[in-house]
Amino acid sequence: MAPMGDNVVVSNMELERLLSMKGGKGEASYANNSQAQAIHARSMLHLLRETLDRVELAEGREVPFVVVDLGCSCGSNTINVVDVMIKHVMKRYEALGWQPPEFSAFFSDLPSNDFNTLFQLLPPLANHGVSMEECLAADNHRSYFAAGVPGSFYRRLFPARSVDVFHSAFSLHWLSQVPESVVDKRSSAYNKGRVFIHGADESTANAYKKQFQTDLAGFLMARSVEMKREGSMFLVCLARTSVDPTDQGGAGLLFGTHFQDAWDDLVQEGLISQEKRDSFNIPVYAASLQDFKEVVEANGSFTIDKLEVFKGGSPLVVNQPDDASEVGRALANSCRTVSGVLVDAHIGDKLSEELFLRVERRATSHAKELLEQLQFFHIVASLSFRD
Repeated sequence: MAPMGDNVVVSNMELERLLSMKGGKGEASYANNSQAQAIHARSMLHLLRETLDRVELAEGREVPFVVVDLGCSCGSNTINVVDVMIKHVMKRYEALGWQPPEFSAFFSDLPSNDFNTLFQLLPPLANHGVSMEECLAADNHRSYFAAGVPGSFYRRLFPARSVDVFHSAFSLHWLSQVPESVVDKRSSAYNKGRVFIHGADESTANAYKKQFQTDLAGFLMARSVEMKREGSMFLVCLARTSVDPTDQGGAGLLFGTHFQDAWDDLVQEGLISQEKRDSFNIPVYAASLQDFKEVVEANGSFTIDKLEVFKGGSPLVVNQPDDASEVGRALANSCRTVSGVLVDAHIGDKLSEELFLRVERRATSHAKELLEQLQFFHIVASLSFRD
């Protein structure tokens, strides 16, 4: 029998240090597996622009206009969305006949994020003195100063009243920690036999819901201090359409079926123990609109300008939908891109490789139904300060 995985369980304190999308530029990296996020983000640009139109502009501004992308990760998506935001604001200044200010963009994520890959993708800064028309037309230069800000967005990251626009997409469904009761064998919320809450007991799902709402409350509290009074915030996170929190929708199909079965395979083959499997949980929660709205209203600092569930589509981007092996590989890479770092830390690189090979095999044999059924929905929220 092969040796059991003997890596230590990832503690909640370590999660912030470890959690990141797969860095670098390899096959399973976020940089090479974020096409679906790019497609979903492009489909929401009209909503983002509506949010930007609510930001109050001032003539003769002497301080930079500041935009922040929270949970930026390490691919080109964050650079593209920051470019869209800044160019849209520049066009608003142009339409008013005002000279635009300088722009600053802060890319923020946990310290474990691959900022090196991100900054290698940044285009060079346009020359000082370039006209607004040239800035708007430039595709190979950026018209803003850039900096990285490592840290958890569930806490303060910026000085008070310093940010004009906050943007965060596809990040707020990541919890700050796996709820302690979920990995406590004495608790009714103990998630025995599962690595995600899809299909779990109600008490387990409620523990996740409580953690999500606690985290979102911390996020909003921090932003209520950092955002300028005339600013706005655009947020996107995974949604579920069911009122039942144990039905996690697309996230459930991603983490609660073939990914779950692959963990069970490792147990049955004697590669890991049941306890090792049961001590691993994906710290993701797909919220309902009501889950989200309750926290915003309880915070009381923000007006909800828009709050809706938006159909994002499939996370699988394949060139040949009829090629089952390509679909299976895409599903495995999607799982590995977002959870691989945590899996590696929990069972080690070799067993992690075994796990994702099994995910790929299982997904390949269910390729047709995956393409038909795997759909993501997103909560889209546009918030501004309450008058």
